Amino acid sequence: MLAGVFVQPEAASAAPKAKASNIVKQGKKYLGVRYLYGGSSPKGFDCSGFTSYTFKKQGVSIPRTASAQFNKGKKVSKKNLKAGDLVFFKTSSANKVTHVGIYIGKNQFIHSAGRGVAITSINDPYYWKSRYVGARRVL
Repeated sequence: MLAGVFVQPEAASAAPKAKASNIVKQGKKYLGVRYLYGGSSPKGFDCSGFTSYTFKKQGVSIPRTASAQFNKGKKVSKKNLKAGDLVFFKTSSANKVTHVGIYIGKNQFIHSAGRGVAITSINDPYYWKSRYVGARRVL
């Protein structure tokens, strides 16, 4: 009989945290990359192209669109956000999720929008705070 592998509970819970940290680091590599509608590479990203590309570079497959990403993973309250969570916004009059980014901690997220890949506060009173609709944990 082969001996089984036993993983300490601390090690098991550390794995998603390490993966999240790597996803945040990966995303930060693209700061300043231009916004490109439909873009999903370092030549240019739209919001969901950025999140799907960043996660894929760390071995995590998520859907390509913001609305499809919103239907994956576990729902997370704003007060329980952790680095690596996907955060979602409604940026148009359409009744659906239209923007996604990666939460990086301290009420900030990294995303691709008009000025390209940037870090922004989810509580920005001039735009993002009122458009926040929820978060998902896929790790």
